[in-house]
Amino acid sequence: MPDLNFTSAWDYDLPSEQIAVAPTERRRDARMLVVGDGTDTAGPDRLRDARVSEFTEWLRPGDVLVVNDARVTPARVYARRQSGGRVEMLVVGTPEEGVWDPAAREAQVMLRSNRSLCEGEALTTDSGDMVTFAGRNGAHACVRAEEPILDLIGRAGVAPLPPYILKQRSARGTVASDEDDRLRYQTVFADREGAVAAPTAGLHFDEVLLGAIRDLGVTVAPVTLFVGAGTFKPVSTERLSEHPMHREYYDVPATTATTIREAVAAGSRVVAVGTTVVRTLEAAMAEGQLRTGPGSTELFIRPGYSFQVVDALLTNFHLPRSTLLALVSAFAGYDTTMAAYRHAVASGYRFYSYGDAMFIPHRYA
Repeated sequence: MPDLNFTSAWDYDLPSEQIAVAPTERRRDARMLVVGDGTDTAGPDRLRDARVSEFTEWLRPGDVLVVNDARVTPARVYARRQSGGRVEMLVVGTPEEGVWDPAAREAQVMLRSNRSLCEGEALTTDSGDMVTFAGRNGAHACVRAEEPILDLIGRAGVAPLPPYILKQRSARGTVASDEDDRLRYQTVFADREGAVAAPTAGLHFDEVLLGAIRDLGVTVAPVTLFVGAGTFKPVSTERLSEHPMHREYYDVPATTATTIREAVAAGSRVVAVGTTVVRTLEAAMAEGQLRTGPGSTELFIRPGYSFQVVDALLTNFHLPRSTLLALVSAFAGYDTTMAAYRHAVASGYRFYSYGDAMFIPHRYA
């Protein structure tokens, strides 16, 4: 086993054609790699190829399936300078990152432009709206508008797809409408506005699958974590521990916490749909009790972490050298996780946000 303190341990090779640029026709049609069989043993000989539509086969009556109900904001905005130069903005919060104030007329943005902007410079969005560049605030730029920013991006914004999807679409000559992405880069249980990236494991569920899950006697319970732009950021430091973890805001409803406590007392499992749910539940657990209400977290889960809440995990396949891959390895074990990824690559699974899923029905680390 390599030294897991070094970021290079979290690298793997993926053919670019296996990066999914669009979802499956039906959400539940995605493939699902099942890791282990629910016992305390896992490994490369205990991998099973399945479909998300078969997910109920690995659930049990009494389980609690916890989903992230964050709604993706159409936060990517394209604009032009008076000179005609193109500017791309990803709105990450109003007035600060991770905070969404419906009345705010100022926003923090991640900005891309061929040339530096001047403070006070006016920009015209593709919808014809005007914003003003108001300088920089740390890692982000600041823009101001004459109306609430959320109203403006409701007209001017497009689905904030990850850059690797846009890059692969361009390379393959693939065309997709923003209308399609606004529908499919959103879970069917999305409710609370404020995420700038989708909780992608939740994209595999439709009402048919959710109905089958509830019919089995599984409770579906929501939490909210507003997925931030740093979620998919690869680790660029040599050592994993030196990576500055991004802060994200979450909320745990009292009804969800009660449902989880009752399930745990009855010996049932807490099944997390996605790494965002894992971070939420584990961050909210303090002194042996699951806190309810809003909070924020910079929790970095990596091998050696002791899980307190989550018993099983459905997740997508993640970028190399990412904190998300480290989280999955903390849950399933490093060797098991990397064996699963090698199998998925060799078997032609589709990777990343619009890609296939992996289900780990038991903690193995």
